[in-house]
Amino acid sequence: MKVPSDLQSDQLLALVDSREQAPLDLAPLRVESATLPTGDYSLRGLETIIAIERKSQQDLIGCVGRQRERFDREVQRLLAYPVRALVVEATWQEIEAGNWRGEVRPEAALGSLLGWVAAGLPVLMAGDRRRAGTYVARLLFLAARRRWREARTLVGAALEHTEPPRPRAKSPA
Repeated sequence: MKVPSDLQSDQLLALVDSREQAPLDLAPLRVESATLPTGDYSLRGLETIIAIERKSQQDLIGCVGRQRERFDREVQRLLAYPVRALVVEATWQEIEAGNWRGEVRPEAALGSLLGWVAAGLPVLMAGDRRRAGTYVARLLFLAARRRWREARTLVGAALEHTEPPRPRAKSPA
């Protein structure tokens, strides 16, 4: 059986958390609903490696305000994943402008976002929903392709070493 030289997007199955109320369009990836322990998006077979959280601007403001403690726990869980991100359907300028309902000040929202970045959570400001879907799909694909290539390299190296290693000679005491 010939192993493909590289991973193709149609070979991947994106997982969308079953609690995600308005899933993003992740084309060209195939998509299936699943209950994810953390985040809104991952990939079949890489659920313990990849977790991506998506927030609309209004969701984000809620996470900075009244839902802060709950979302801080979510951020702590995200930080345990080798590949993790928060994708926001807004721009930095929109957050700075503070044109939303509620008591959260723009400075508090910016401070939270930058604090999460400082803690190790990449924050991608996508600007809008369409671009958020593109970013999430691309991030999932790139993370999977990196692991695919690493695995191919390890298998190739293992296959090159068909001769068992020789035991080391003991040094005189």
